Amino acid sequence: RVLEIIEQPPEPERVILPAVPRTRAAVALEEVSFAYAPEEGNVLKGVSLRVEEGETVALVGPSGGGKSTVFKLLLGFYSPNAGAISILGKGLDQYTLQELRDIIAYVPQNPYLFNGTIAENIGFGKPGASLEEIEAAARAACAHDFISQFPDGYETMVGERGSHLSGGQRQRIAIARAILRDAPILLLDEATSSLDSESEEQVQLALARLMKNRTTLVIAHRLSTVRDAHRIVVIAGGRVAEEGTHQELLQAGGIYRRLHEMQFAEDMQDAG
Repeated sequence: RVLEIIEQPPEPERVILPAVPRTRAAVALEEVSFAYAPEEGNVLKGVSLRVEEGETVALVGPSGGGKSTVFKLLLGFYSPNAGAISILGKGLDQYTLQELRDIIAYVPQNPYLFNGTIAENIGFGKPGASLEEIEAAARAACAHDFISQFPDGYETMVGERGSHLSGGQRQRIAIARAILRDAPILLLDEATSSLDSESEEQVQLALARLMKNRTTLVIAHRLSTVRDAHRIVVIAGGRVAEEGTHQELLQAGGIYRRLHEMQFAEDMQDAG
């Protein structure tokens, strides 16, 4: 496994992009197309998307529609085959990968925790952070109370991939890490796994604190998220199919309406 990692080709210093969109939006994609392999065809087909500073935009759509691919491009994992991407008014080609990751906090669906202490895992968001900073981030992420209940507190080992913690605890550690990073842009892929009601409430409170005053792009799986978003973008078949607020898209009676009735039906029942 170590040899596999060593033999991997080095990441390029900069993300290679064909052009820079002329926009002052916090995040902008213009006519972006992308294929993982040429023979497989494009996963994204001329996607244009703008997220203004401080705006929360929810991405929804059928599985495989291209939502996760948008995130991978923004994080510099891949370069688009066509079109242009900018962040904070600069093209991605003007950032090194490290600079790009300094301005973006990413909370994945299944957060990766390494086999170290809780403090080390939170501190990964900001190398060199003090214990006071780590604890403040944990408090904001509704994680301090459960951490304090462990005999070793912040020095508790989390186990491989966080195996010693519950799902809700792992999510809150990942949120604390993102709060500590304090990047201007947040990419959030909401967890689909169900939590008990108390953990769910704590995670939602932590996310609300993380998203406050931050430019947020979220792959949404919860009814509360789409309702609270400033705007919803429906991505289906690699294209932007619909765009608008929750109520606007429900009234339009298109893809979002159908997705809403299927995907969020359980949330609606839970709400009574």
